[in-house]
Amino acid sequence: MKQSLQLRIGQSLTMTPQLQQAIKLLQMSTLDLQQEIQQALESNMMLEVDEEELPNIEFRDKKLENTDQQTSEGSQTDMPDELPVDVSWDDVYESSLPSGGDEGDSPEFEAFRGKSESLRDHLVWQLELIPISDRDYAIATAIIDAVNDDGYVTSELADIFQGLQDQLEGLEMDEVLAVLHRVQNFDPVGVAALDLADCLGLQLQQLPVTTPYRSEALEFVHRHLDLLASCDQARLMKRIGLTEDVLKGVLALIRTLDPKPGARLQDSDVEYVVPDVFVAKVNGQWQVNLNPEIAPKLRVNPFYSGMIKRADNSHDNVSMKNHLQEARWFIKSLHSRNDTLLRVARSIVEKQGDFFEHGAIAMKPMVLRDIAEELELHESTISRVTTQKYMHTPHGVIEFKYFFSSHVSTDGGGECSATAIRALIKELVGSENPAKPLSDSKISDLLNEKGINVARRTIAKYREAMSIPSTSQRKRHI
Repeated sequence: MKQSLQLRIGQSLTMTPQLQQAIKLLQMSTLDLQQEIQQALESNMMLEVDEEELPNIEFRDKKLENTDQQTSEGSQTDMPDELPVDVSWDDVYESSLPSGGDEGDSPEFEAFRGKSESLRDHLVWQLELIPISDRDYAIATAIIDAVNDDGYVTSELADIFQGLQDQLEGLEMDEVLAVLHRVQNFDPVGVAALDLADCLGLQLQQLPVTTPYRSEALEFVHRHLDLLASCDQARLMKRIGLTEDVLKGVLALIRTLDPKPGARLQDSDVEYVVPDVFVAKVNGQWQVNLNPEIAPKLRVNPFYSGMIKRADNSHDNVSMKNHLQEARWFIKSLHSRNDTLLRVARSIVEKQGDFFEHGAIAMKPMVLRDIAEELELHESTISRVTTQKYMHTPHGVIEFKYFFSSHVSTDGGGECSATAIRALIKELVGSENPAKPLSDSKISDLLNEKGINVARRTIAKYREAMSIPSTSQRKRHI
């Protein structure tokens, strides 16, 4: 076979380092992006934050001016031997820290976060305040260690008693019960209960004796608590022999109690979501703007970039050229990310205008392909942009992914968003009669009357996803 040379022209997509960097920045969340920018600033000499005014430098300049003025007067350069009686130290020497004002670099309130106190720490702290023997202290500590986050003793008293027998000689079960009763008097009320009936009983016992229906409620929680979930009025009145008015008063008093007293002290760490864009209505039009606080403005350092020599191939000069090129690529990738993010956000707001006006009940069905075709971008790009990106709206801070949902058909040949269907289900359940709640089939019929074709099993799936109990669990006669 004869060999020959041929020239062909073709196109191929190559994942250059610049493209990889742009894709990496595009899919980053706000927190990850800030960390990436900080690493770039520390590793690249050509990158710097573009700030018009630096408050720290201004403060140093003012401080130097004051120092020069004081030195010229000759009154504050030396330490005085004695201070007048009516003069404080701050009147003679200024503090080295700037006064708290409306400075832009002042730390946020959320930065001052102390260590949250657990329920066990709270109980141990109360244990240290009461007069108690070492023997009872060891028993109380074992009981407190068995209390879970909701305030209940998870271990059997027999197990606690058996575990303490090796430590305490001659231990009896009555001692454990006596110490348990002392711990049950701690705050919060109802803590260290053995079960739900015990927890509610402890809270009722600490109410004033003159509280209406207190005695009836105590008897109810200890003997008939199993009937409380059904709320069957006829069965309850027949079982416990109370009149209708007294039964309503007893149940109203029980509903004021806390079934999980320890949960109030379990402070979970609050996570603050920083929105990437802000949506606001200005002059009757919805406008979308980037959050200027998510990332600082970067620029190329003019001093270092001016030191680069074109014809110089030394190691230092080549290193500075590489840093300059990387800095330009990084800034360009950031601009590309912000531009794509803003375009996608504006497209979402334009398509979901009814949502911003009327809420989730007016959400339209939308998929990633709709935005990709409009912006002439790939679906994978839209997926990266909408992941872990948040939008500040009049209805709260919402993730971009929230606006994309599946759809069901309507009688008119249109489509209805699954998010709107969930909002309709929640609205119907919220306005139902507690004595006769709506079944899944009834909700399906009501939606079909509005032209939305939804099967009963779909209603059940959406209801369970929203943590809405079933019909029997929502039913309340009283």
